[in-house]
Amino acid sequence: MTDLVRYAPQRPFPAYAFLPGRDPHPTRQPDGHSYTGEPEPAQPYLPAEGWRTNEEYLYGVDLYNHGYLWEAHEAWEGLWHPAKVDDLLADFLQGLIQCTAASLKVPMGQPNGLAKLAELGTGRLERVERVAGPEFMGLEIEPFVGKFRAFATSDPQSADERPRIQLEIE
Repeated sequence: MTDLVRYAPQRPFPAYAFLPGRDPHPTRQPDGHSYTGEPEPAQPYLPAEGWRTNEEYLYGVDLYNHGYLWEAHEAWEGLWHPAKVDDLLADFLQGLIQCTAASLKVPMGQPNGLAKLAELGTGRLERVERVAGPEFMGLEIEPFVGKFRAFATSDPQSADERPRIQLEIE
């Protein structure tokens, strides 16, 4: 989907979208698309209010929207670990991570994983909405949750059927 808005256009996409069991592991195998032989640097805690300038968060949205599901999961997981000091932000990021992992279960042929992770992820996003209101870090939560649940229960044949994330930048 090349007509999607890029939120971190300065960051190039990886050479391939990793699928476990099919491709070289991106960071653990020398022929992986992001292998450096070095441990990943830890991300700092970045409060939710600064999301518009949080390049890793925005890049995660780009990765998710363009089908780099494992990579999006990893980008957001790097932010989630230091965000554990902020329950709301941690829940939001973990909700996105779980929805992304659910989408990845489609090409892996794991419908039970899709159903379980979709319910966990959308449930977390709904908890964030109850506390923070309808929009968090640029995402209108209720429409995304509704579309994601519809996707997860539709017996999708392709992860490309997942809803995309559109951020309200203004």
